[in-house]
Amino acid sequence: MKTTIMTMAVLIASLLVADFANAQSNRDLQYFTNPDKTGLNQFESPFTTDIEFDGLNVRIGGANTLQFQGITHDNDAGDLPELENNFNLATSNLDFDVQLDRGLRMHLRTYLSSQHHPEAWVKGGYIQVDRLDFIAEDFMGELMDNLRFKVGHMQLNYGDAHFRRTDNGAAIHNPFVGNYIMDSFTTEVAGEVYIYGDAFFGMLGLSNGKLNQSTMESNSSVTFYTKLGYDKQFDNDLRFRLTGSFLASGESMSQYLYSGDRAGSRYYNVMDDGFTSGRFDPGYTISRFSPVGPVAGEMTAIMINPFVKFGGLEFFGLFETTSGQLTSENEDRSYNQYGAEVLYRFGADEDIYLGTRYNLVDGSDTDQEISRFNIGGGWFLTDNVLTKVEYVTQSFSGDGFTGTKYAGGEFNGLMIEAVISF
Repeated sequence: MKTTIMTMAVLIASLLVADFANAQSNRDLQYFTNPDKTGLNQFESPFTTDIEFDGLNVRIGGANTLQFQGITHDNDAGDLPELENNFNLATSNLDFDVQLDRGLRMHLRTYLSSQHHPEAWVKGGYIQVDRLDFIAEDFMGELMDNLRFKVGHMQLNYGDAHFRRTDNGAAIHNPFVGNYIMDSFTTEVAGEVYIYGDAFFGMLGLSNGKLNQSTMESNSSVTFYTKLGYDKQFDNDLRFRLTGSFLASGESMSQYLYSGDRAGSRYYNVMDDGFTSGRFDPGYTISRFSPVGPVAGEMTAIMINPFVKFGGLEFFGLFETTSGQLTSENEDRSYNQYGAEVLYRFGADEDIYLGTRYNLVDGSDTDQEISRFNIGGGWFLTDNVLTKVEYVTQSFSGDGFTGTKYAGGEFNGLMIEAVISF
């Protein structure tokens, strides 16, 4: 009897695996950015598609990264802990992308392993609406040729840098190992409306301004954000894109635009900064966990991003200005961020690239300056496997850091990263 039960269980399991494998053999979804080399430089999910809807399609994917870090750091006080050359904690994501109907898609991402959290937890997800056929066939079809709706507990589409950033295990679209110093990333309950036609597009978004969702009364404010862009492929060799983004939030306890990433940075333990090491947050709110907190604040931010690709040569730029203040402060504090990436991709399928990135954050009214320089390259072994090597150096200067561990602070060294994404 036991043998019969075991045989039946193995048979059922085999049938389920076969059915799953068959379903996963069709991994093409509508209006979807592939999480591999083929998704490089797609930015927003494609606004057009030639993929036909053929019933419910569940795409299970994931991403895994591992770095070898050989970085040293120092400051004027000489009180930073020693770092050794060794491997960082591997990080992993699990993704569910589901084609629910024609032009109706769901995304859900779970962090399985991250620097900051030992447990698995859901980053967020959204539903994206490009057609309204779930109401009636070709319902408002002409209007939906130029519209998209996106709703969820999701990453806000502010700026273009977040399309090239490392999102925990998802690092294959980032040509370098780390993200920008002021890493604009937050997940909030939000809704976005897109309108597009030819090369121009625009987006309007509203969020509830909360990173951690709760129905308890709190001092939070709706966040308004918008983006205007131009993106055109002139011929096989030349593409040009230019976008401008604006974000504003009133007095709130939830100004998390530069501190919303709870997964952690890629430069581990530098400047003894915990999971945010190497980054800078202007601090327009003070958390309830602070000895002096909580304190609310308000902020506005503007980001401009040009992108040019000519043959194998690629340029991505960033200019950002942000200002705000705590309710306990009398005047705004403002910071500017500058970034420039130059890459050259070569090989039969541009599988190899070399490049450099410069990143500067300047707080003119606080006399604080942070600069970072990266140089390195990568090799796509396959569309799903990437190896990167880079040299990074970062320094802190200005009287605004006097009396802190950042006075005279700097770190530099070698990073090697392996990425699998599918």
